[in-house]
Amino acid sequence: MLSTMKSQRSYIDYSLDKRATLLALFRGTTDACDADPYLLRAAKWHGEKVARGCPVCKKNGLVELRYTFGEQLGQYSGRIKSPQELQDMESEFGEFRVYIVEICRDCLWNHLCASFILGDGQERKAPRKVRTLEEEDYAAR
Repeated sequence: MLSTMKSQRSYIDYSLDKRATLLALFRGTTDACDADPYLLRAAKWHGEKVARGCPVCKKNGLVELRYTFGEQLGQYSGRIKSPQELQDMESEFGEFRVYIVEICRDCLWNHLCASFILGDGQERKAPRKVRTLEEEDYAAR
């Protein structure tokens, strides 16, 4: 699905880093199965299953999350998006970076798989900030 994105550029593949981390894990010199509870919760509710198995425990519980970051996203920076949402965002925003993280909910393995830039390249202002319930002045009403 990601290969059909027209504006994808500056692709970085982290497979060599993943390979080095796995070698260190199997040697016993590091513990890479340390997924944060928030990451596990996000994987449970928003993760998309992938066809490949976990490189550590070999189970089929591997999921991917796609995080988006960028100045033009405003307060929506740092959110998890589906591939379909990314395709929609491609023409709405000038430039933002996408990070793909794989997580195994069985053994807690997690690793950054890839990152790339999306967007049509046109400079835009961030969307207007929408007040949320977490803001102190909003909650005081």
